[in-house]
Amino acid sequence: MSDAPASLHAYGSHPSQYAELYLPERRSRPGVAVIIHGGFWRQAYGAEYGRPLAADLARRGWVAWNLEYRRTAGGAGGWPETFTDVAAGIDLLHPVLREAGLDSGPVVAIGHSAGAHLGLWAAGRHLLPSGVPGALRRPCLDGVVAQSGALDLALADELNLSNGAVRELLGLDPGRDDGRWKWADPMQRLPLGVPVVAIHGDNDGDVPLSVSESYARAAAAAGDRIELLRISGDHYGVITVGNAAWELCVRALAGLAAAGGVATDTPGTGGGAAADGILEHCPKNRGEDGSC
Repeated sequence: MSDAPASLHAYGSHPSQYAELYLPERRSRPGVAVIIHGGFWRQAYGAEYGRPLAADLARRGWVAWNLEYRRTAGGAGGWPETFTDVAAGIDLLHPVLREAGLDSGPVVAIGHSAGAHLGLWAAGRHLLPSGVPGALRRPCLDGVVAQSGALDLALADELNLSNGAVRELLGLDPGRDDGRWKWADPMQRLPLGVPVVAIHGDNDGDVPLSVSESYARAAAAAGDRIELLRISGDHYGVITVGNAAWELCVRALAGLAAAGGVATDTPGTGGGAAADGILEHCPKNRGEDGSC
C-alpha cells in the first residue's frame, strides 16, 4: 500500500490546522491511533515526523490520524492556540470516520516528546473547568502512549528544556500565571482517569527520563496506576520505524486498544513494575455515537 495519506482534512483556516487520515487495506483493524508529533511545540518540526509512523500503523491494520497544529517560534501557536488546535483536530476525527462509513473503535493517542504532553493534555480535557480553552464534558481518548514525553511541564521548565521551550509555549513566567500553567500541565489534573503507557529511553539527552518518572510517580500517587517502561536508548528510537523501541510502542498501542479503556500489561514486555502503578480499569465515557 502507498505511504501517502488517504485524505487530508482541515479543522481551521490556518495552514497548520489539518490532519492526515491513513487507512488500512483491510477493514478489520485494532483501532484508531492519533499521532501527535513533537519538536518542543515549535514551528520547525511538523507533521512530517508522524508520517512514517502513520504509514507503518496503517500497514498493520490501524486507522491513523496524523495531527498537525499551530506551533511557536513563528507558527502562530502557543497558549491557547496550540492546545485548541489539538482539541479541534481530535474532535474532527469522529465526523470524518462517520462520513467515510467507518466506526472508530478504540481511539488511542500516541505522542512523542512535546506531542506526548499534548496527548495527555487532550486526554484530560474533561477535567478542565468550563470556559477554559479545550474543556470537554467527557474523555474522548481511550488511552495514551507517551513516547519520551515532556509530561511534567514544571520540571521541564525547571530543566530549561530546549532553551525555554515551555515558557515560549505558555507565554508567561510561572510567577505571572493567569491560570494557563495549571490548565496546560497534565500534572495539575490528576487523576486523569485514562490509561497511559509512558515509554522513555535511559539515554535521552533532549527530555530526560526523570520527566516521565516524575509524572508517573504523581499519577500513581493520585490513583491513576500508570505503566512506565524504561528502555535503553535515546530520544528518537521510539519514533524510528523498524527500531525495537518503536515495536514496543506499537505493542503498547495494541494493548490499550484491545482493552478498550482498560489498561493491561503491555504485550511482550512482561508488564511493568507494581510501583509504576498498572492501571487496571478505566470506564469508557464517550457518547453513544462515539463523539466527544
